[in-house]
Amino acid sequence: MPILKFKSPLLVVSNLEASKQFYTEILGLRIVMDFGANVTLTGGIALQTKDSWLSLIGNHEDDLIFGNKVTELYFEEDDFDSFAEKIISNRDVALVHPVKEHNWGQRVIRFYDPDKHIIEVGENLKSVCFRFLKSGLTKKEIAVRMDVPLKLVERLLR
Repeated sequence: MPILKFKSPLLVVSNLEASKQFYTEILGLRIVMDFGANVTLTGGIALQTKDSWLSLIGNHEDDLIFGNKVTELYFEEDDFDSFAEKIISNRDVALVHPVKEHNWGQRVIRFYDPDKHIIEVGENLKSVCFRFLKSGLTKKEIAVRMDVPLKLVERLLR
């Protein structure tokens, strides 16, 4: 029996040019392939125009609900503080919430793309481990604080 292989998430967008600009300028992704009504970005994310999507699935515009807050695209950033400041200072980007720290210690920021799809950018876990190490925690204490195996903490701190 063949194994099913996941290839790409697809986001339906109402203005492809605005979405391409957002994903390339705000998130720093690159366009890998541009088929006109469908664009593939680095990371495998695909953007599909609303009209072409409706014709593919045979529905009407009233059937689409943007901003439903049930999905997100997740990214990690090495220089989290600079990235978060870039997002916060950009008046064209609407925040879901400001920077917050989850109970495992990772800092994240969530915001909307032009069609109200949620984007989350988190501090990479290696940075979280080094931040905790710098604060005086031992590797074992970091593992407990982050609720992850000690081996993972040791690997991230190499």
